[in-house]
Amino acid sequence: MMASSSPLLADYTDHFWLPVSASTFGEQVDSAFMLVLWICVFFMVPITFALVYFCIRFVKAKGQPAESQVSHNTPLEIAWSVLPSFLLVWIFVKGAIGYIDQQNAPEGADLLSVKAFKWGWTVDYGNGVFHPELHILNDQPTKLTMRSSDVIHSLFIPAFRVKRDIVPGRYNEIWFHPTQPSERVSEEELEAALLDAKENNDGVFDQEKYQFTVDGYRFHDLYCTEYCGRDHSAMQTVVVVHDSRESLEAWIKKYSGRGEDESPAEYGQKLYERRGCASCHSLDGSKRVGPSFAGGYGSNREFTDGSTGIVDENYIRESILEPKALIVSGYNPVMPSYKGQLSDDDIDSLIAFLRTLADEGGGEN
Repeated sequence: MMASSSPLLADYTDHFWLPVSASTFGEQVDSAFMLVLWICVFFMVPITFALVYFCIRFVKAKGQPAESQVSHNTPLEIAWSVLPSFLLVWIFVKGAIGYIDQQNAPEGADLLSVKAFKWGWTVDYGNGVFHPELHILNDQPTKLTMRSSDVIHSLFIPAFRVKRDIVPGRYNEIWFHPTQPSERVSEEELEAALLDAKENNDGVFDQEKYQFTVDGYRFHDLYCTEYCGRDHSAMQTVVVVHDSRESLEAWIKKYSGRGEDESPAEYGQKLYERRGCASCHSLDGSKRVGPSFAGGYGSNREFTDGSTGIVDENYIRESILEPKALIVSGYNPVMPSYKGQLSDDDIDSLIAFLRTLADEGGGEN
């Protein structure tokens, strides 16, 4: 089942003004925001009324000369210059305190690595477990070490009130302390959603529609907020906060490898969905950033260096580990390498999945 790339907006569903606050930074950031807002309102209202009054009071009929009414009031001018300065210092101090608090994660924080790429996210949970969703522990500080494989991205979690740019060629860090565990829906509700997706949506699990993940967890939104190209608006995933370490570890274990009763092709489809392949390679023959997987296996392709080749097991493996070795004609060399991120079984499973698409039309030949 493939997660939808539609806007999720889970944190804004029942909130008109600000999204739900679910971290220790929430009160701090919101109070600074409201301080600036009400100061602006306090000055805007009388200034607007004065502007309207002056426009009416001093209107001149067409053709009448304008009159100069220049006057000077030193105490008034000092007052409206100095007094607002105290407000600006207050705003600066309050913002600086919040900014400093967000720079250094406390000792003992959980550590996760995040890779941003066009157009998706990959979270490294260790021991070869990678997943586009961010799963963390409630009431436990979490620190993310982030990198980009291509252009500038920016990780934003509205519910946690945190945002940080991710710049190619360097590591950036961000941390937060969640305060609300994610609710888990009932088994009946989850089974009904899975059945609905299978019968009415071609097996695509629409998280925006159901407002929970394919594992049955309510979630927070995670976006890229730095324009990074064509599918920037689809570069989003979910944040799930587990109520216990056991729950988090059980979820990680679930995605640690292919299940005993799971065929390679079935697991390969899950990897296609989890590892962000869908953002660049379609299954219906449509052209995206990379060639479509539909009808690709066994086809003959022409490469940018003028050579041709058959899409077989060796070609697929090389394209995953060394994606810039052979570039299909008409496409740019933008795919990141997955060397060290996929096991041999993972690659074999992806190949098995691509074989199941060999007879589907639309692949580039």
